[in-house]
Amino acid sequence: MSTFKKLFQQTFVYGLATVLPRMLNVLLIPLYTHVLPKEEYGEVSIIFAYFVFFNVILAYGMETAFFRFYNKMNNSKEVLSTSGWSIVTTSLVFFAGAFLVQDFIAEMANIPVKYIQLVIWILFLDALVIIPFTWLRAAEKPMRFAVIKIINVCINLGLNIFFLLFLADLAGENSVFQSIYVPDFKISYIFISNLVASAVTLLMMLPFYFKIDFSFNSKLWKSMMSYAFPVLIAGLAFSVNEVFDRIMLDYLLPQDIAREEIGAYAACYKLALFMTLFATAFRLGIEPFFFSHADAKNAQETYAIITKYFVVFGSFILVAVIVFIDLLKELLIQNSSYWEAMHIVPLILLANLFLGIYHNLSVWYKITDRTRFGGYISVVGALFTLALNILLIPFISYTGSAIATLVAYGVMMLLSYFYGRKYYPIPYNLKKIGGYLVLSVLFSVFSFYVFRGNYFVGISLLIIFLGTVYVSERKQLIKILQS
Repeated sequence: MSTFKKLFQQTFVYGLATVLPRMLNVLLIPLYTHVLPKEEYGEVSIIFAYFVFFNVILAYGMETAFFRFYNKMNNSKEVLSTSGWSIVTTSLVFFAGAFLVQDFIAEMANIPVKYIQLVIWILFLDALVIIPFTWLRAAEKPMRFAVIKIINVCINLGLNIFFLLFLADLAGENSVFQSIYVPDFKISYIFISNLVASAVTLLMMLPFYFKIDFSFNSKLWKSMMSYAFPVLIAGLAFSVNEVFDRIMLDYLLPQDIAREEIGAYAACYKLALFMTLFATAFRLGIEPFFFSHADAKNAQETYAIITKYFVVFGSFILVAVIVFIDLLKELLIQNSSYWEAMHIVPLILLANLFLGIYHNLSVWYKITDRTRFGGYISVVGALFTLALNILLIPFISYTGSAIATLVAYGVMMLLSYFYGRKYYPIPYNLKKIGGYLVLSVLFSVFSFYVFRGNYFVGISLLIIFLGTVYVSERKQLIKILQS
């Protein structure tokens, strides 16, 4: 099997494991925006923002370190056991410590302690499956990875629908359901659904822990932590770029409107998920490939081609979502009170395309063991995010947050390219990559600001874009498919 065919097959399966569950989660958007007023959805969004931060902290870069050392060392069992016990130990410490200071956390975050307790349990259970999931990817078991991910989301989705749509009616007819029904408990039911799904996932992953022994190589652990620490810093900085705007909006906007504004912003932000899904699926499929082919003779040329086609697909998604944005709006956010934030969607879509390009460009520091540069670049992005949010939110509210996200990811993309050119030159076809980007942005601007709702024009622009790609790429595509 050719290199490209194997890559595309793995990317498809990991894409299935990522896209299908998240597409199922798309159903939660109309559900939440239907049953929750904007201020309550804003509160849920803030809690999920904290989720992102603590997930990064509890993983502390060990996933990426696992990949690097699992492929690098002869004794992969040592990597397995050392990383596994490391995560278990730190997760237990977090669990105990978080419950000791739960009241303080609730006061600082302005979130009821009953939600904090559920969040601690979810974070703990999710941390315990970090290495098992990473091992499935490293061992090239994508189907098992996909099935478990999909089961997790189906349980979460099913329980959300049951609790938020049906439980109240069933409680009036059946004493069993009366015992679990609590009025005005919707936000708690959301996190209880998540908790049950996380618990079932851990149960499915328990056989992994029988594969590891009780050995712990402290020297190996120190080397892994040295590799992982910059990844942790980069992850925290990335979290600032991705979700800290919700938290800053909560602190910088007037208290009487903050969570309503956050609710509208977070709901419309979700319309950019199609770009996020594509970029995430691509990254999950390609990360093991980058490491396993780092020593190949034509590695740099391969990476250049992969990045070009990522830009092609990402640019097409950008234009397609913009063309059909109002249909998606009515389908996913049926409560029109949330639509006030629709103007941020093009900015967030383009920002996520820049982020996806950045992840493709970041191959240079991962395979040359210069992960500290990932930390540096992400910290710079985070500083742009913080500074622009502080400057813009008081004047233009969440529009400032969207602009900050776009600028931060654009800066990170450019920094990664320029540093990568110095330390690990890759022959990117900048003329074509830049051409596809510029064309997709121009078509998106025309579709959203000039011809919005005119599907004849919008679909014509999509066809023109695809025709341009076909004319420019047909020879190389035929060559790849025939290899």
